[in-house]
Amino acid sequence: MKAINPILTGFNPDPSIIHVNGNYYIATSTFEWFPGVQIHHSKDLVNWRLLNHALTRKSQLDMVGNPDSCGVWAPCLTYHSGVYYLIYSNVRSFDGGWKDTPNFLVTCSDIEKGDWSEPIYLNSCGFDASLFHDADGRKWYSSMIVDHRGGKFFGGIILQEYDTVQQKLVGPRKNIFSGTALGITEAPHIYYRNGYYYLITAEGGTEYNHAVSMARSKDIWGPYEVHPQNPIISSRYNADAYLQKAGHASIIEANNGKWYAAFLVGRPLTKLGRCTLGRETALAEMEWSSDDWLYQVAGSCEPLMELDITGHQEMKWPENLAFDHFDAPVLSPHYNALRIPITVDWCTLNERKSHLRLYGRESLNSFHYQSLLARRVQHFNFEASTIVELASESFQQMAGLVCYYNTVHYHYLHLSFHEEVNKKMLQIISCDKGNNSEPLFEPVDITGYVRIGLKVVVNRADLQFYYSLDEIEWLKIGPILDFSILSDDYIQNDKGKYRPAFTGAFVGINCIDLTGAHIPADFDWFKYEGY
Repeated sequence: MKAINPILTGFNPDPSIIHVNGNYYIATSTFEWFPGVQIHHSKDLVNWRLLNHALTRKSQLDMVGNPDSCGVWAPCLTYHSGVYYLIYSNVRSFDGGWKDTPNFLVTCSDIEKGDWSEPIYLNSCGFDASLFHDADGRKWYSSMIVDHRGGKFFGGIILQEYDTVQQKLVGPRKNIFSGTALGITEAPHIYYRNGYYYLITAEGGTEYNHAVSMARSKDIWGPYEVHPQNPIISSRYNADAYLQKAGHASIIEANNGKWYAAFLVGRPLTKLGRCTLGRETALAEMEWSSDDWLYQVAGSCEPLMELDITGHQEMKWPENLAFDHFDAPVLSPHYNALRIPITVDWCTLNERKSHLRLYGRESLNSFHYQSLLARRVQHFNFEASTIVELASESFQQMAGLVCYYNTVHYHYLHLSFHEEVNKKMLQIISCDKGNNSEPLFEPVDITGYVRIGLKVVVNRADLQFYYSLDEIEWLKIGPILDFSILSDDYIQNDKGKYRPAFTGAFVGINCIDLTGAHIPADFDWFKYEGY
């Protein structure tokens, strides 16, 4: 069997991989999207399915008011003695000299059911926290530490013991690793093998200089010596590589006795350009050499597009739900909301048979209570479409189809009612760096029609909207728009000012009611097709 990279396409960064009794699980960051922490499952390291999410309740994850690209950063999934442990950050702020980074721990005994505990608060000194289970039963917490002094930010890797009885960090806290010359040291994971504690970190920043570094020590407290050929995984030396931004890794020993690293990558549309699919998850085969250091089997630090996986029984999962008629009792796990749980007060399958109803709430610029349901974009070329009904009475009430990155970058095809002319209209709003524009010279009059078809077709950087009044013929609406503005790379480079952007493009459905009346919109189906 061949594993084709990336193994998890679309926005799935910061993978934390574990191997439990022939099952492989990967937890990935979800940032401001709810539910929190996607968990994928595989039996063969080749075919993966979205199993569930770990953080499904507001009591576990309260992100209301979190800025863009804050929320859940770099979860760490581990397993020991029948218990799954998940550590995660809920980053509450980014701009300015300080960062608010509370870290929490949840546990469960059955990852398939996904009934994770209420969170245990750990600390707030940094992010990318991790848990290591030592052979003597002690548990060790590590994370990067935020150093606000002099604009330093990355202050090294700290270590402290976690007490399972007291359910808190105890004892001294020590800075055990200041990083290498690559800089920007974060995302620590500790492993033990052949008398050494191995510390794997991400370095170089999460963009095109990203890398996986390794160090080791005979004592968990250090000092740590750096790998002689550091970094062990990176694309930083080849601008033409298909898989860019390689870094932020975790490792496992597989059923076949081989070692593998899961790490994030990006696939730019152009050379070192924009990655609209966000940061994805890839796999590399690793091997331990006679000097007890870990190396990529490929012979260099650059990741491969594909690798052979042997010694497993292939198990294919059903395809992702692509055409949803909203006739199932619950929503597909591939849907996400922003910052808040998906609850029946704003999103319900119960009000109308085989329809999804969204009750209008705040605008697409809101950090609080949006009525937006979306899925990851996982293909460079795709179509997404829906049928919507909205009995609007105001231009401030609208519903439609949106391609979304964050609160200040999106393209939104929607219908509403313009009371001054007593007409139902279709309009497009494009938001670029917070500046709204309306690409249509005049809104399209759809008065007298109840069911309106909306579609978007994306070909790499080109986005074209369509609409239908008879559900047969699709008519172009508006000009070709720039889909590539929905990318980390575009947003982070805003006239020389760095802005946080760590997610990826989504496509979905939305209902807005700025009057406060919470008018509903009904969606008959939602279709996503990638190619």
